[in-house]
Amino acid sequence: MSGSTVALQWLYSGSTVGLQWVYSGSTLTNRLRISGGKRDKRRSELHRQMKNERRMIEPMEKVRRRIIGVLRFVLYFCTVFKKSIMTTHHQQHLLKRLLIWRVKHISDRRFILILSGIIGIATGLAALAMRSFTHFIQWLLDDKLAQTITYSFYFILPMLGFAIVYLVKKYVIRHDVNHGIPSILYAVAHQKGIMKRFQAYGSILTAPITVGFGGSVGLEGPMVVTGAGISSNICRFFHINQSNRMLLLACACAAALAAIFKVPIAAILFAIEVFGLDLTLSSLIPLFIASLCGVFTSYFFFGSEVLIPITITRAFSLQGIPFYILLGVVGGLMSAYFTYVYEKMNAAFKKLTSPWLKIVVGGALLGLLIYIMPPLYGEGHEIINHLKEGHPELSLSSNIFGWDLSNAWVIILLLAALTFAKVIATSLTFGAGGVGGIFSPMLFMGGVMGNCLARIINEFPILGYKAELPNFTLVGMTALMTGVLHAPLTAVFLIAEVTGGYSLLVPAMLTAAVSFLVAKYFNKYSVYTMELGRKGELISQNKDQSILTLMDFDQVVEHNFTPVYTDMKLREVVYNAVRESNRNIYPVLDRETETLQGVILLDDIRHLIFETDYYDKIPAVELMQKPPAVIEMGKDKMSTVMDKFQHTGAWNLPVVKDGKYVGFISKSKLLSIYRRKLIYFTQ
Repeated sequence: MSGSTVALQWLYSGSTVGLQWVYSGSTLTNRLRISGGKRDKRRSELHRQMKNERRMIEPMEKVRRRIIGVLRFVLYFCTVFKKSIMTTHHQQHLLKRLLIWRVKHISDRRFILILSGIIGIATGLAALAMRSFTHFIQWLLDDKLAQTITYSFYFILPMLGFAIVYLVKKYVIRHDVNHGIPSILYAVAHQKGIMKRFQAYGSILTAPITVGFGGSVGLEGPMVVTGAGISSNICRFFHINQSNRMLLLACACAAALAAIFKVPIAAILFAIEVFGLDLTLSSLIPLFIASLCGVFTSYFFFGSEVLIPITITRAFSLQGIPFYILLGVVGGLMSAYFTYVYEKMNAAFKKLTSPWLKIVVGGALLGLLIYIMPPLYGEGHEIINHLKEGHPELSLSSNIFGWDLSNAWVIILLLAALTFAKVIATSLTFGAGGVGGIFSPMLFMGGVMGNCLARIINEFPILGYKAELPNFTLVGMTALMTGVLHAPLTAVFLIAEVTGGYSLLVPAMLTAAVSFLVAKYFNKYSVYTMELGRKGELISQNKDQSILTLMDFDQVVEHNFTPVYTDMKLREVVYNAVRESNRNIYPVLDRETETLQGVILLDDIRHLIFETDYYDKIPAVELMQKPPAVIEMGKDKMSTVMDKFQHTGAWNLPVVKDGKYVGFISKSKLLSIYRRKLIYFTQ
């Protein structure tokens, strides 16, 4: 700006901060000195100059207003933070003010988008911190201790790690840290998406120790649980409702997976498939934001480095279709084997009551497996990278047998042994009290299985097909992930994004479809949903089942029914029940045990109400009848309750707990609550 200056002046008084633009210069001074015959000409030139100067000042004025707005926002939250150290009453008052301010200035929809971004960044940071901590422990113990001093450390490291994890859980966290995604699904099904506070940091303290000391599990599950714990606590702080709370839990899961593998689309599909979310615009945009924030956080700290770098050297050809179908069949069978061994070994360890006995047994057996096959140590991503690059000797040369790796069948035998032993090592880790996930073990087993099958195919030239090792390694991961998790879209797009293209999309889809069909034949539910699914408590894309699962049993039970006892006569029934109650059904109980004996319907005794001669002659037991069905509280699920109403055609059914009468459930109230939940669930 010629001939003038613009200054930014800060003014401070009291608790207010302001900005003021000060304009000075020779232009305004010269404007007063204009005289003579050239006044009009100079006035027009001056007018144009002032107009140009105003155009230059206006953008700066907008910046000034924005700065003032940001400063006010920062000052407001600094004030809240400063006062947060006051008494509980003041804290609640400030929180109330904050929530009121949020409701007035930020709509619910926009606030969910903001929270999805915050949760995505926080989850990404937690995931990266967990991975860095784990890599440091592995570098210290595996690279510097076991491989440079003696392999005997492989035998004792898992047991030592499990002992440390147990002590951390007992004396630091003071809670049992549940591993993996089933704990999140349990919170959704039983606790309305509310997770305990320690779940936001429990896995960060225990999972790196488990994996760093040789536990044959992955970090993806604990990362997802940590993100979900952070999301749940943020939702509790801002009083987010149940439907949005479950959406933000899924956002945390998507952000965690996106931060680990840098696969935003596969992460979104993972959240949708595993949590059973509806693919709507209201749920898709927050998932997009959270997933992108997780990816950006990973790029910011680790750059373009990826966990499993892949380069596809040969595209898919129609000649390989039969072999990819074979890979899908093998993947489905191995998925069934994975689920069977995982379930049986976990059940076996539950029979051991002493935690130290679990640590000794699980740690010793796992240490023995790792001593025999060192690639079972930790997550095992290195062997996948070596296999896809065609250098298995880099991982298999440390076998204690000293076998010659120049023989192709020796490599095939070792790879097959690793495939079958990995799930055993994973189950031993969980049984001994380790904290981790099954995502990495699935990738390990799938990659080794696909590479092993490709090598077997290549040993038979008569087949007329040369299997590409990187391709079969990747598609093998897809096959096993699909079979174990029942999440084919996640598996397919994970491979597509990891490879940076869609050259393997067709074989991955084919293999995933075959593996899914084979695995479904053996297991109706995935490893994640197996326990909840068998109990009928799983939240899925079946809206009816999901709404019934979310309904609170105590909310539908009614207690305003007047009981009748078996030792009563008709007189007492009329005066104590019919006259005092506004209901038309009366439970008949045993006076001593409070157990349900039957029910009396008003329609059945209406003709006797005015027959006073029978008041002292007819006992209550002659008036009662057996209910068409009885609902057992604590045993019957809401879907079972709905089925009983449908099959009996009754409008009221009694509820008992351990044989004792509790109340009634009416069909009208049940359907009314169902409808409210349906509206709430679909909004």
